[in-house]
Amino acid sequence: MPSPKHLATATVENVSPSLGEGRFPVKRVVGEELPVAADVFKDGHDITTAVLKWRMAGERRWNETAMRPLGNDRWTATCAFHQVGLGEFTVEAYTERWLSWRHEWQKKFDAGVRPLTTETEEAALLLEGAAHRAKKMPADAARLRELAALVRAGAPEEVHALAALPELAALMAAFPDRSDAHEMKPAHPVRVDRPAARFAAWYEFFPRSAEGRGDRGSTFRDCLPRIDAAKAMGFDVIYFPPIHPIGTANRKGRNNSVTCEPGEPGCPYAIGSPDGGHFAVAPELGTLKDFEWLVKRIRERGMELALDFAINCSPDHPWVRDHPDWFFHRPDGTIKYAENPPKKYEDIYPLNYICADWKALWNEMRDVLLFWAGKGVRIFRVDNPHTKPVAMWEYVIAQVQKRFPDVIFLSEAFTRPKVMRALAKSGFTQSYTYFTWRNTKQELIEYLTELTQSEMRWYFRGNLWPNTPDILPWALQSAPRNAFLIRFALAALLSPVYGMFSGFELAENQPFPGKEEYWDSDKYQWRERDWDAPGNLKNWITLINKARHEERALQLYDNLRFHPASNDQVLFFSKMTPSRDSVLLIAVSLDPKSYQGAHVEVPVEELGLPPGRDEYIVHDLLTGHRYHWRGRRNFVGLPPDWPAHVLRVEA
Repeated sequence: MPSPKHLATATVENVSPSLGEGRFPVKRVVGEELPVAADVFKDGHDITTAVLKWRMAGERRWNETAMRPLGNDRWTATCAFHQVGLGEFTVEAYTERWLSWRHEWQKKFDAGVRPLTTETEEAALLLEGAAHRAKKMPADAARLRELAALVRAGAPEEVHALAALPELAALMAAFPDRSDAHEMKPAHPVRVDRPAARFAAWYEFFPRSAEGRGDRGSTFRDCLPRIDAAKAMGFDVIYFPPIHPIGTANRKGRNNSVTCEPGEPGCPYAIGSPDGGHFAVAPELGTLKDFEWLVKRIRERGMELALDFAINCSPDHPWVRDHPDWFFHRPDGTIKYAENPPKKYEDIYPLNYICADWKALWNEMRDVLLFWAGKGVRIFRVDNPHTKPVAMWEYVIAQVQKRFPDVIFLSEAFTRPKVMRALAKSGFTQSYTYFTWRNTKQELIEYLTELTQSEMRWYFRGNLWPNTPDILPWALQSAPRNAFLIRFALAALLSPVYGMFSGFELAENQPFPGKEEYWDSDKYQWRERDWDAPGNLKNWITLINKARHEERALQLYDNLRFHPASNDQVLFFSKMTPSRDSVLLIAVSLDPKSYQGAHVEVPVEELGLPPGRDEYIVHDLLTGHRYHWRGRRNFVGLPPDWPAHVLRVEA
């Protein structure tokens, strides 16, 4: 049987945001507001109120703020976390006894009911109860007792006047009676990340190709010119594919050939050799000391390094020798290599994450990440996480972030939508998306709206990549330079976090015949490049990244709003800060070959213009030009070689 107290409590339900009824954490960055809403109600006519409570996990005391009613028993409030780590929030509801008394008193007083003796005594008792709860604030307690005495001795008209005092309302609100309070349990978790989890531009390159030579590989100490070039273009994160020793058994050659010619460097994703495995660096790149030197140089430039966590093992990996039970075996006892039919990866042995010794294997995954975090790495891009148990990621990520709360994990999972979402909920900070294959206006609107406006916005941060070392999408194969301008603008302006694989700035687009892959891929050879080749995109990239760093609206994730444009080849959207100190109207052409113009519908009600003002100036952050616009309907023109306007609204 429930207790009488339980029967008297308010109900808290339908809390938002809530992932799996509190099973998975909502994602925020430090200082980012978290709006919370809940249904709060109670039987009868008593007035119910609610407070939002939040704290970092492990803290004893809650922060709290009063929730405001939205109508129909729906309440809302906003909080923010100011520390990286795991936080939590809950909603507490209770009967507002003083307001309930005032409501009943008002009705009886207005109806002429007298003498109201019982009601007067109830008020005095409520004030005395508040005085008891205010014992740590002696002045307030004394004033409440004084008011209680005045109420008890007063006539109905005097009590009515006292009850209306703003001072009394404030005192009663400060020391409420929560004896029947009901708190939502369990509290809902919140993963609080540093700002780089939400805003960053990633630049990926193979360190062995840093100098752009085709006759030999580069080392860690040769990478600074490429890093400085990325810095000059406005990138924040340098991302390296695997840097570990490369196996020689079944080593792949140029263009993924099964025959490796003498001197060819092999594929970095076939990890492990007599020089070590995931705890070592490839000798041809340098030493661990060289790596630590490079990490320090990158940080001195205001950037940071992301490492690829690719859990692939060459047949030469030390784990094959020391833990053969961690791998899949054929009936004859030999270890199976990786396959993704029709692809075969004879140079890679996949691990069996549910083998008999799975606990030791999972802990080894954790220890690899902890090792590199100890070397200064705070961002990991995880290769193909969807081919490993989600439960393992939930365990490993939590273990790593317990030791290093500021570590960021990017999920590289081009797989089924529900699997991608499950990985994001399991702890991945950011996620690859299907943006690479969304090209038409309708596709882009539908997909980016889903990412930024649906429930996904609470846990899935889309990191948009127009290309990767593995993927040269069909839309860019044999495409003109202008197509690269468009795809870069879309990636960098639709999301605050995006990435780009080196060579994109040179509009490289020669495909492996019949595949969405690069010919002469960096994965299998030293890649020769002229980083200053004519026609490069560096100026375009630099201008857009400059706007991203200067405009706070481009640093937020869920503020993306699409607006009508009269041309299906023109995408028109806005990004604004809540305070309207950064208001951007952005138009991007989707046609790399022809001039496109469109009449666009501006959300003038949301621009923060002074009342009655329908004229405003828009400042193009890419060209520096200013235009006088008026009202809702205005015109944009986009030539194919300059396919975007980033327009700051200046009232």
